[in-house]
Amino acid sequence: MSRVLVAGGGAAGMFAAITAARNGHDVCLLEKNEKLGKKLFITGKGRCNITNACDMETLSASVVSNSRFLYSSFYGFTNQDAIRFFEELGVKTKTERGERVFPESDHSSDVIRAMERELNRLHVKIRLHTEVEKILAENGQFVKVKLADGEMAAGDACIVATGGLSYQSTGSTGDGYRFARECGHSIVPCRPSLVPMEVKEEWIRRLMGLSLRNVTVSVYQGKKRLFQEFGEMLFTHYGVSGPLIISASSYVGPALKDRDLRLEIDLKPALNEEQMDLRVRRDFEENHNRQFKNALGKLFPSKLIPVMVELSGIDPEKKVNVISREERRRFVHFIKHLPMTVTGLRDFNEAIITRGGVQTKEVDPGTMESKYVRGLYFAGEVLDLDALTGGFNLQIAWSTAYAAGSSIPAL
Repeated sequence: MSRVLVAGGGAAGMFAAITAARNGHDVCLLEKNEKLGKKLFITGKGRCNITNACDMETLSASVVSNSRFLYSSFYGFTNQDAIRFFEELGVKTKTERGERVFPESDHSSDVIRAMERELNRLHVKIRLHTEVEKILAENGQFVKVKLADGEMAAGDACIVATGGLSYQSTGSTGDGYRFARECGHSIVPCRPSLVPMEVKEEWIRRLMGLSLRNVTVSVYQGKKRLFQEFGEMLFTHYGVSGPLIISASSYVGPALKDRDLRLEIDLKPALNEEQMDLRVRRDFEENHNRQFKNALGKLFPSKLIPVMVELSGIDPEKKVNVISREERRRFVHFIKHLPMTVTGLRDFNEAIITRGGVQTKEVDPGTMESKYVRGLYFAGEVLDLDALTGGFNLQIAWSTAYAAGSSIPAL
């Protein structure tokens, strides 16, 4: 039996502690907050998107950074294993659109409580209000951690599962990056990811609160397309948000440091431009004596109409029966390519996850053990791993935590 210390009581930390304890180790879980799972509590808008029930190929393809590093851990503890784990703990699950898996109750608290019960059943010692200040190693071997109150806690192994920098109010303040750096690891610069975007155009503010469904969003850097996907999005006072935008942020973040990007919305992706032109002509014929500004009720939500009229360059008072073919064609193109300028991402407080972290090439992908310090392991968001929204990031947490917790040798 080894004495295992786990720094961080979030998703990865709790699961690493459970796995290590199930493997016969004496485990102590150190959490600086007043309770476990603070960030897990708010994931999926409080519903907790546990994992994604897709096939393994889709799972890997949904990882944005360092997907090859996860090959071993994903197969060591799969998404189906995660579903089975929670079901066995009494958390009934359901699968929704996009293969997203949630607790049947829609309460993240049920997931946290189930894990706490298992931690207690396994006699894991849980120390709340306990902040790790430093990880100490001697001759390339982990020996102990120093706590913020000066206490030294010795152990045979330490799993760092301190999270990233997103949702800092939950305690994710980047401590693990400091621990890793002090142990000789390099840190890939951290940026917010799965986060809303800021847009330059002033008219965006007039659409605040408007949600668009069944649209296609594309993001371009010059002529290069960085992202394109179909789904839903939301306008805010600073720019755009919603599932499509959150996913896009994973791809556009690195490109934004060089220059602004162009975002286009196809408001009617089911129709090509020729079909869209026929649709607009039909609407115009039905409203042939009405002014342009009053003839678009069937095309757009009411909040969007004044903006579309203004941006089209067509006189709003103009009768639709005198709108020229050229004006109409331009308008149709505009419907298919509504443009705006992305100037930045929102900060870490609005980011679902952190992009960047402990360099994966310095960590054993099969065990999550440091290549520099024996007995030091990493799990979850502290590593330079990030994925799209949809349960994939929590699966990274479960799989890496399982790899770490099950790889610690018995003494």
